[in-house]
Amino acid sequence: MIYSFLNQKGGVGKTTLSIHTASEFARRGQKVLLIDADPQGSALAWSNFRESPEFTVVGMPKATIHKEIEMLAEDYDHVVIDGPPRVTELARSIILASDIVIIPLQPSPMDVWASAETVDLVKEAQTFRPKIKVCMAVNRKIANTAIGRDVRKALKELKVPVLKSDIGQRVAYAESAAIGSTVLGKRMSKPAQEVKKFVNELRRIT
Repeated sequence: MIYSFLNQKGGVGKTTLSIHTASEFARRGQKVLLIDADPQGSALAWSNFRESPEFTVVGMPKATIHKEIEMLAEDYDHVVIDGPPRVTELARSIILASDIVIIPLQPSPMDVWASAETVDLVKEAQTFRPKIKVCMAVNRKIANTAIGRDVRKALKELKVPVLKSDIGQRVAYAESAAIGSTVLGKRMSKPAQEVKKFVNELRRIT
């Protein structure tokens, strides 16, 4: 299964969600490839700090991913693609390579507006590959705030499923990234439980 994390807007947490999704699959005994397709190379940089690699990370910010994905994926149970910001040919290639496109966004009006452009890109790709699935994921949600609740109402206009498993705004994600780790080391912690629920929901969609 090929999962891609894309949004036209930067800073929505694509890399954090990509890394944690790949890590959670690996901890479940799956063989996982994470493709860093963002020219900034954040996931690749993160991987250089790891002490014990759980999964393979490669950099591939090229608009030929959809042509090469079959060969890249053949030895893996799951492929996770960390996509770039901005609407580009690279983003289109990633969508065509995907089984499911996850659009992360923070609970803000600007993120909702930017996400609409990514939704349009996916719909465009679905004319060529109708089986591509798409969903939205609320990331960096601050608990018990009005905007955290209201974002779901705004997203209804996009007519795209929104995952119920929100990811909270937690310093643990930034702290773990700084040392090439994830929040999943402490399996019973709240951040780890969030990720597990998030991945469980993704699996139900696919």
